[in-house]
Amino acid sequence: MRQQSDLMDLPRGVAGSGAPAPLLGVCRSPAISIAARDKVSAGWHKPGHDVICRAETAGARVATRLGLALTAALPLALLPALPAFAAPPPKLPAIDTGDTAWMLASTALVLMMTVPGLALYYAGMVRKKNVLATLMQCFAITCLVTIVWAVAGYSLAFTNGISGLTPYIGDMSRFMLNGIWDHISKGTDRGFILGAGTDGATPETIPETVYMMFQMTFAIITPALIVGAFADRMKFSALCIFMTLWSLLIYSPVAHWMWAPTGWGAINGQLDFAGGTVVHINAGIAGLVCALVLGKRVGYGNDNMAPYNLAYSVIGASLLWVGWFGFNAGSALGANGRAGMAMAVTQIATAAAALAWMFAEWAAKGKPSVLGCISGAVAGLVAITPASGFVLPGASIIIGIAAGMICFWSATSLKHMLGYDDSLDVFGVHCTGGIVGALLTGVFSYGALSATDANPAGYPGGLHQLWIQCQGVIATLIYSGIGTLILLHLTKALVGLRVNTDEEREGLDLVLHGEQVS
Repeated sequence: MRQQSDLMDLPRGVAGSGAPAPLLGVCRSPAISIAARDKVSAGWHKPGHDVICRAETAGARVATRLGLALTAALPLALLPALPAFAAPPPKLPAIDTGDTAWMLASTALVLMMTVPGLALYYAGMVRKKNVLATLMQCFAITCLVTIVWAVAGYSLAFTNGISGLTPYIGDMSRFMLNGIWDHISKGTDRGFILGAGTDGATPETIPETVYMMFQMTFAIITPALIVGAFADRMKFSALCIFMTLWSLLIYSPVAHWMWAPTGWGAINGQLDFAGGTVVHINAGIAGLVCALVLGKRVGYGNDNMAPYNLAYSVIGASLLWVGWFGFNAGSALGANGRAGMAMAVTQIATAAAALAWMFAEWAAKGKPSVLGCISGAVAGLVAITPASGFVLPGASIIIGIAAGMICFWSATSLKHMLGYDDSLDVFGVHCTGGIVGALLTGVFSYGALSATDANPAGYPGGLHQLWIQCQGVIATLIYSGIGTLILLHLTKALVGLRVNTDEEREGLDLVLHGEQVS
């Protein structure tokens, strides 16, 4: 490396790596001694070293020229070793044991939301002849998506993607979770950088294995939610094929949009803290498409389709409520103040929504029902999901009340008005509640909760943010709706979608699984 002096028209001198200070330089006058400060980077000549010019003797000239020659030849000698001097990869953050412990607990809580939470919630609302089939659907989806996620789903959702497709889907660099164990040594691991090498790279203080598992539980519950829309009538073989394809081709891309640093939604500033768009709108619109394609249940509107055992549903809703703290507060990815606020607003909004639905039903029908109260609670959980890391307690009450009342209208009046048979109100609660929450996040977002060093203002609510939220909602409705329709027709061509009329009347428990509730 060369250093240059612009003093007194001096010629250039060269300092070799590791040369002691003071360094010898070349000058014209033997009487001049110059102390000059150079600005060469560390590793060659550190700032502050003196450069002293001395008279050249014949021996000094030879030594100097030899030094120059050796110094000039040094880069050539090092050419084969150049990769060793390449820019090192970014240093991985150390694991924070508190963050990791919270995320391990959150992962277990979210898994509990599906099995047994959602399974019991749905099983209690179907007729007795379909209870086991409904439980089986949720349980089987848990198993299917676990494998799909480990093989390819996680990679498609959370890697950076290939050129041209980066904003829309990840790549296969984490196929079979390849490389997720690279930094394990002597039983310990490091944190990881989500979106490493991109402008949105985010250091995380938990192992990537924990992050992958946490996101897996979201990938599990999302397709499981769709089950409620076609309850009592889909073939089990069709369910297995459809859910596998849907998880890979619908869920993973939408998760990439919103949660991967390279996704277009994340880049655009779309706010979805824990899955209002990725989980609830996504599953809700897919559920509506399933209900429309499969058609109404045999006897719908004529037969008695009252829930078999609402006690199961109350237990399931309670497990969902408790598990949702892992869902929302866990999405802070650490044991911190944002997790605390997410937990607080989740509790408040859920209570507000349950009361709003209860009072709305009481006013409309004369009695508050158990089913209505637990449905309102779930609606509140859904609506606060995208907002939980962005809003304050006062706003959470407004979001909860709005979700309870609007979802009550959607699950009753709108459903009857349009005449579709969404068996357990997946669209009415999850899609509608997700839309309410996503849009109101854009209104009530409190900037300080999302502020960072790079973005000190955070994402405050307003018309601009509301418009960004609208874009995410519309894109998810269109992509998931059309994609679900295509996958349903593909599944139908392979194995058919629906059991026949006689089988449906007999019940899926016996027809599909050879078992029944006594």
